[in-house]
Amino acid sequence: MSQVFSRRNLLVGAGVVAVGTGVTYYLNQGGNKVGSFTQPEVLASNNGVLEATLELATVSKQLGNAKVNMLSYNGTVPGPTIKVRPGDKVKLKLTNNLNQDTNLHTHGLFVHPNANSDNPFIHVMAGESFDYEFDIPADHAEGTHWYHPHLHGQVANQVFGGLYGAIVVEDDNTPKVSEDRVLVISDASFDSSGNLAEANMMGLMMGREGDYVMVNGEIQPQGKTKKQAVERWRIVNACVARYLALQVVGGEAKLLGLDGHKLAEAEDLQNRVLAPGNRADVLVTVNADKVSLVYNTVAHPDAGMMGMSSKEYTDYPLVTFTAEGAATVIAAEGKFQPLPDLRKSSVSTRRKFTLAMPNHAMVMGAATMEGMFTINGEAFSHDKVNTTVANNTVEEWTIVNTSTMQHPFHLHIWPMQLVSVNGEEISTLRHQDVVTVPANGQIVIRVNFHTHTGKTLYHCHILDHEDLGMMGVIESV
Repeated sequence: MSQVFSRRNLLVGAGVVAVGTGVTYYLNQGGNKVGSFTQPEVLASNNGVLEATLELATVSKQLGNAKVNMLSYNGTVPGPTIKVRPGDKVKLKLTNNLNQDTNLHTHGLFVHPNANSDNPFIHVMAGESFDYEFDIPADHAEGTHWYHPHLHGQVANQVFGGLYGAIVVEDDNTPKVSEDRVLVISDASFDSSGNLAEANMMGLMMGREGDYVMVNGEIQPQGKTKKQAVERWRIVNACVARYLALQVVGGEAKLLGLDGHKLAEAEDLQNRVLAPGNRADVLVTVNADKVSLVYNTVAHPDAGMMGMSSKEYTDYPLVTFTAEGAATVIAAEGKFQPLPDLRKSSVSTRRKFTLAMPNHAMVMGAATMEGMFTINGEAFSHDKVNTTVANNTVEEWTIVNTSTMQHPFHLHIWPMQLVSVNGEEISTLRHQDVVTVPANGQIVIRVNFHTHTGKTLYHCHILDHEDLGMMGVIESV
């Protein structure tokens, strides 16, 4: 693996990165055998109810030229796509056939955080099952979300191992398109025996990035499309720590929404950065013989200084579709209603959250970094509520990053409206559930705490950082 060569000019809060505009195709980069593009299996609701089983087990699969062992839901990586509509009741039996404990987080769904709903404090023991049940609100917006484990201390290992899948909420406003594609982007590394590689100290500190970058569990999969087809690409960044600078080559790409929340107006996708945990809903019009989703590396600002080694991807097609024939279906964009602009709301409380992590000197000789990643000087504890908020209020949070690398900040259940990045106001209306805090910088967000009460979490979505303590408990009362 080669050293990261350069620092990229990254405006993470607004989601834009400066990369080269000329595209060189590196198909089959690294000599790995490409895969065929396939959609994950779909578990869809029927007559207002989805009742299904998610079974966790190890699976052996071909990845490029290698036979590898991964973790899976229902025997596939990624797991099945869960497809629901507003007003649905969802009943999921999580059957844990692994030799480790786990649980389930429905990342992005606006559902209750208590009991057997999206409760991150549930503990499903090895060899046991648990019945999750939650209601999709009748006014839930259509969009793309995802699910993954959230057992503190094991989140990064289990997501890195292959435990993730998409959630699609559809309603009557969902655009009619030629193809509606789920593109789950993930990465992983393996040892010489094909087993998942363990993270070293530097990987934990910086957030591990895998040697293999996959779409729907395959390296650079190839598929078919048609010229002038209008497709919807539901892109999920399921990587543990990897930021993705994305563009579409061979088609016009319009960003409809981020993290399942619609933009007031569609934007150009090109050179958009997705942080770990982000999703992008994209409308793509095919206007060439091939259309690709292309990735460029977003380097850690201090990667070279820290001695971190990582492969750099330049204009790297993650997935490519070859156009055969002409499409007959032309899509409308649909009618979407963005969330209200919280800048027009009165603020009940203002808070400050400071994210901190150890530097290289601090970890030299340390046996573990557990507890050295903090929010407001405290590492995560199951037994303490760090923040109590009042239901039916709007709060403004300033989130400060004291470290030399960016941190993607995630709040469960309630979306955040990004107000400013490093003092620069965000002019567009933008709601997300993962927002990046720049290195040695800060962001301001507003949150409308409404409907749901109970305890849940906020944390860094570099999942190694979360497992090492950069997480807090929030309770709405």
